[in-house]
Amino acid sequence: MSQLTINSLEELESYQGKELGVSDYHTITQEQIKKFADATLDHQWIHLDENRATIETPFRSTIAHGYLTVSLLPYLWGQIVKIGNVKMQVNYEIESLRFNQAVTVNSRVRLRAKMLSVKNLRGIAKTQIEVTLEIENSRKPAYTGVVTFLYHFND
Repeated sequence: MSQLTINSLEELESYQGKELGVSDYHTITQEQIKKFADATLDHQWIHLDENRATIETPFRSTIAHGYLTVSLLPYLWGQIVKIGNVKMQVNYEIESLRFNQAVTVNSRVRLRAKMLSVKNLRGIAKTQIEVTLEIENSRKPAYTGVVTFLYHFND
């Protein structure tokens, strides 16, 4: 994986309509699922009870929380693009997020990103990025959506 480095609004604008790249794969472990359940107070058995999930679900294993996979966005995004020369980045919006496929424990996922648009809001860059969380060896992605980040560049 080759990380892009972008240091200005003008550089961001040059990537409109282009695929930015893909992150490395990240393995979703049962320990990560358990920690997420504890952090969010979401202890539904389908995420935590390995024996029951093997017997009672069509997945034949526990699955990651959908929001756990979404929470990986900043980490995986940071592997694709390094935005430099910024005072602040703000996670602004998620549009049209659709969960397409459950992520079973020990699956490997990676993020694919495409820059849809960049708007200059009085010196603040508003970027809309199409994101797809791919599951290794699966035709269907875990999710697709459009995320919006605001970048406050240094003068």
